[in-house]
Amino acid sequence: MTITSDKLEQIVSEVKTIFTSHLEKFALRKTPERYAILEEIYRRTDHFDAEALYIHMKNQNYRVSRATVYNTLELLVSCDLITKHQFGKNLAQYEKSYGFKQHDHLICMDCGEVLEFCDPRIQQIKSMMGEILESDIKHHSLNLYGRCKKVVCDNRKD
Repeated sequence: MTITSDKLEQIVSEVKTIFTSHLEKFALRKTPERYAILEEIYRRTDHFDAEALYIHMKNQNYRVSRATVYNTLELLVSCDLITKHQFGKNLAQYEKSYGFKQHDHLICMDCGEVLEFCDPRIQQIKSMMGEILESDIKHHSLNLYGRCKKVVCDNRKD
């Protein structure tokens, strides 16, 4: 999904407000490093792991420690600004979640590429199952695993 720069700035402003409220609620420090991590995440367009985010920020000359990145990611998960995924391997991956519509994932078992897709039938199933099971379903997760057809899939196991 492509968003305009104005919309991105609006989302960044809103997530900063939400994060500030969360930090204040739990009497946590509002450090520039935490906000830099939040902003960096919301300017990304991909799924990422903590180590890749840390290296990227160090390469951009941010003064953040590895521990600060990991701890901030957990804070952002706890206030629902990012989602943590475990796509079939030990490495956790994250993605921003505020202001972006529900979607599902297709993960290549060889190269690890994560593709996002949205199908309205999944929402219909979710609604129908909520009615049948008399439950108020708040969110779901659907991950499909397969092998991409790319010729240059680096880890292809034939």
